[in-house]
Amino acid sequence: MARLLFPSYNKLKDEANTYMSLEKEIAFIDIEGVSVGNCQNDEAKTGLTVFYFPHTAIGGVDISGGGPASRETPLLDPERSDAPINALVLAGGSAYGLAASDGVLKCLEDNKIGYDTGFALVPLVCQSDIYDLSYGRADVRPDAKMGYEACSNALQKNEPSSGSIGAGCGATVGKLCGMARSQKAGIGYAALQIEQLKIGAVVVVNALGDIYFHGQKIAGLLNEQGTDFVDSVQELYKIQKPTDMFTGRTNTTIGAIFTNGDFSKSQLKKIANMTRAAYDRCIRPVGTMADGDTIYAFSCAKEKINADINVAGTLAAQVMELAIRNACLP
Repeated sequence: MARLLFPSYNKLKDEANTYMSLEKEIAFIDIEGVSVGNCQNDEAKTGLTVFYFPHTAIGGVDISGGGPASRETPLLDPERSDAPINALVLAGGSAYGLAASDGVLKCLEDNKIGYDTGFALVPLVCQSDIYDLSYGRADVRPDAKMGYEACSNALQKNEPSSGSIGAGCGATVGKLCGMARSQKAGIGYAALQIEQLKIGAVVVVNALGDIYFHGQKIAGLLNEQGTDFVDSVQELYKIQKPTDMFTGRTNTTIGAIFTNGDFSKSQLKKIANMTRAAYDRCIRPVGTMADGDTIYAFSCAKEKINADINVAGTLAAQVMELAIRNACLP
């Protein structure tokens, strides 16, 4: 059998540096066709974030969670018509928070935005929520008034900030042993570009597990003294009846990809599916019976470019990793 000849370490390193230079990090505001607005209740620790598409958008969605709190996601089914989506809402409040879209629809209608049926303008808005009722106040959730305010803010183009803002106001991670040993997380943004292709990502990290970036733990389960990290996977293995530990603990990491690539609904669903690799890389454990996760993907630029779906899906997972990191850094 012939012996394989491997290049030297320095050559591998140089090739890696060359590869990394192909993509560059850009500001999220450089993603065409989407603008962001927030509203939150800092006392109750809940809020929402609206993503408005001034040129409308075509979208796809990957729902891996068993109990997602969502609204109008069937509009993104490839078997349905190519409905022009006007906005995406990410919010807290679990199923109660879905009422926020009522205010978003009203705001869009007041600004004469929506699908023209001939009798009325009907804004098409998709929404997904995290469960944040165990953090802050359980009786205060995003409502129509907050939705209207967030949408009004989204009609103005501005650079969004990562952290405990909007939908990320009540997000936490590392909850295997209860909220007392968890850590605060939030919402994170990132964007990358390769030649003409631009991809932005947003994520609200509200996971049961710990958060890692390039193999290093950056947030998650703490010890009983709150002085150091504890490995959630190892703690999971110690539990005799793990499902008993999950009772009453609901977690959801919800994210979205925005691109100027020209993709169909079925292709965008595949890109959303490929993006889930970022969750696998960054969240441990992930995909448990206590996690309900959703990833959207939207083609939203006015002037779209031809792009390869494999490149876009791979880059989407990479930029989602950055967004997860940004959601969990102080």
